[in-house]
Amino acid sequence: METRYTPSGVRMRRHSTRPGPLNWLLLPGGPGIGSESLQELADVMDVPGSIWLIDLPGHGSNIARQHDDPYAQWPQVLVEAAEAVSDAVFLGHSTGGMYLLATPQLKGLIRGMGLLDTAPDSSWHPKYVAMTQQYPLPAFECAALAYAQEKTIANLTALAVTSAEWNFTPPALEAGRALLARMPYNIDAVEWSDAHFDHTYTAQWWPTDIPVLRLWGECDRIVSQHGWAASAYHTPNVLARSIPQAGHFPWIDHPVAVTAAFVEFTRRLLS
Repeated sequence: METRYTPSGVRMRRHSTRPGPLNWLLLPGGPGIGSESLQELADVMDVPGSIWLIDLPGHGSNIARQHDDPYAQWPQVLVEAAEAVSDAVFLGHSTGGMYLLATPQLKGLIRGMGLLDTAPDSSWHPKYVAMTQQYPLPAFECAALAYAQEKTIANLTALAVTSAEWNFTPPALEAGRALLARMPYNIDAVEWSDAHFDHTYTAQWWPTDIPVLRLWGECDRIVSQHGWAASAYHTPNVLARSIPQAGHFPWIDHPVAVTAAFVEFTRRLLS
């Protein structure tokens, strides 16, 4: 696939192109997991224009062209991706969506925004921790101990794979494990986000002049959606779609419903 780099090392890989003016920028969550985690989402997006998989410098497998401190401009460096194309529509999954909402410099640069299984502040995190305590996974606990003792990619991958039962519904569990097992991970990105972002994050802006898609799996146990109850987030430009019986990667559970949501979102973008 075509690959581009911005001046600061943001990697942009073109997944596909159809006729149309839009450039869809897909930013993964994790943190630390590569944009390969959004491959299946890109596959089901029947949208006009080009779809790009975005990796910030020092994220996932994007380490070839990073600077000495790739995290110095996180997450604001993603502005470079929005500036690199015309008619950008930025989509952020989980932590990726939080990075978008922490970057008010995007105002005026993007034509639309998609917030996928994400949250407007860090209050989702204690709820996630409480869920893991209520529904413990012994294999995850063993993997977490191994990772704490030796922080290697192999141990981080095992940690992610053993979390699959929290991330995916039972019908999607086999596909979910396979997805998590094949992903590139980045320990430094995990460490940076934990130290500087995950526990203090709050949205720094809310776009009201462009279409916003807020999409989530109704059975997502990773990122609670309770933070969106505030009236400030229920502006007329928002299209909210809950995907029934779906987990943290709802396009794995119900790709047809996700495709339909993006068709509706596209209508708003082009109207």
